[in-house]
Amino acid sequence: MNKISILLSFIFIYLILPLSVFSQSRNRNYEEYITQYKSLAIEQMNRYKIPASITLAQGLLESGAGKSGLSVKSNNHFGIKCGGDWDGRSVSQTDDAPNECFRAYSHVRESYEDHSKFLRFKPRYSALFQLNITDYKGWAHGLKKAGYATDPQYAYRLINIIELYGLDKYDTKSEIKWAKNNIETHQPYISNDLLYIIARNGDTLKKISEEFDISERKLRKYNDLYKGYVPSEGDIIYLEKKNSRASKDNIVYVVRGGDSMHSISQRFGIKLKNLYKLNKMSEDDATPAAGTIIRMR
Repeated sequence: MNKISILLSFIFIYLILPLSVFSQSRNRNYEEYITQYKSLAIEQMNRYKIPASITLAQGLLESGAGKSGLSVKSNNHFGIKCGGDWDGRSVSQTDDAPNECFRAYSHVRESYEDHSKFLRFKPRYSALFQLNITDYKGWAHGLKKAGYATDPQYAYRLINIIELYGLDKYDTKSEIKWAKNNIETHQPYISNDLLYIIARNGDTLKKISEEFDISERKLRKYNDLYKGYVPSEGDIIYLEKKNSRASKDNIVYVVRGGDSMHSISQRFGIKLKNLYKLNKMSEDDATPAAGTIIRMR
């Protein structure tokens, strides 16, 4: 066979064989990503009934195991674009077209939560929730059919990742029970160059202090907390000093209902006193009304 015939034969074989044939070696970055975010994917499954395997596979594929520019810069692990109903922070990036609008988040946890809500409450994905939680193949093909991605091989790429890394085990009751019973230490996260954890039910500052060998006094100081404070599930707890201002991507913030100056300072990793100072406010002032624009830098 001449070189052209050999090339055409290879292309033909590539097109008709499943993707899994070509991708059997494991990637260390993928394995580290799974270790870091599997508990978060299981938590989302319990809350929104989306298979953890699908969430992890999409996160791995869309974010390049957390290494893509969009995920590093904006904590967007699922490639979700702004859409007409998005009123949060955004960034521009070329995808199917130049300078498309993508959602941006302060923390990876927000990206996972928004991904779950995006699927759960968008009518075009409603058929997926009629599938069995262990039917990852049905979910993968359903996502492609509903238009989640334009890549014609998207479903097969998800399935290949799930099967190569055994992600479907996280969809079973035994694995969910194991994960719940074996979460002893907190998973540290990094956002805006700050190390933090997410408080769980039953946490106290004393427990967190002992786990990370940081005094309770320092934890209270780092997080602008009063003595006797008891963390609530989902609270952000920084393990180091917050910054004097937000990142360059967060120049201003539009206050939402339920916000407080403290919750804003925690969300963006800004010292509370600096947030007041930037906005020429004192600690005695009430939280600005929803819709008010406040400075972050």
